[in-house]
Amino acid sequence: MPRRRTLGPKKKLALLLSAATVAGGGAFVMANTSNAAPPPVTKSAAGSTVCQGLATALGNNQRFIEGQRAAPDAQSEARIANREAVIAQIRLQQEASGCAVGESAQGSPTAQPEQPAAPSQPGGEDAAASGEQVCAGSTVTLSGEDGAPAASSNRFPAGTRLKVTNLDNGKSTTVEVTSVSGSCVLLNNAAFEQVREAGKFLIRRAVIEKVG
Repeated sequence: MPRRRTLGPKKKLALLLSAATVAGGGAFVMANTSNAAPPPVTKSAAGSTVCQGLATALGNNQRFIEGQRAAPDAQSEARIANREAVIAQIRLQQEASGCAVGESAQGSPTAQPEQPAAPSQPGGEDAAASGEQVCAGSTVTLSGEDGAPAASSNRFPAGTRLKVTNLDNGKSTTVEVTSVSGSCVLLNNAAFEQVREAGKFLIRRAVIEKVG
């Protein structure tokens, strides 16, 4: 009958330590898995001022493109190409800011589209005296367009000069309207940088004056 081998005290201790190390390692791995960081939460326009501003800028540009396609002229193709490039840039900004990419709104912070501008009438808003406040209640967003400080508008013709003051920080800029948009006043990147608050893409409290 073969002799049964008996482990010595040192070998028994080594086996016990080895088993404990394996068990501890498994527990450590499980703990790390359970503590993994949750996936990032995508913010909506309703819950973020930044996302609201980007959604509004996106919606205004989309509406402008729709208007150009509905009533095209000799410059419509170029305008549409420009605004499509702006939309692509806004989508990148939405992604970088953690906003829902492609979320679109128009007009005010409650996402209500602005009413189309009525035809210009003598003495109407387009004929406002220099220094008179216009666009009452309008918010101001950025178009995403590059270039020297400028604005676009659905109420004032190219060449009109508008002064935009951000009441939240007291900063103001005077810009010339150079193109048509879906808002009373829409600032390009350079103009918006002159009056914006850090990290915000929407000016909720603004005074807009026609100065020339």
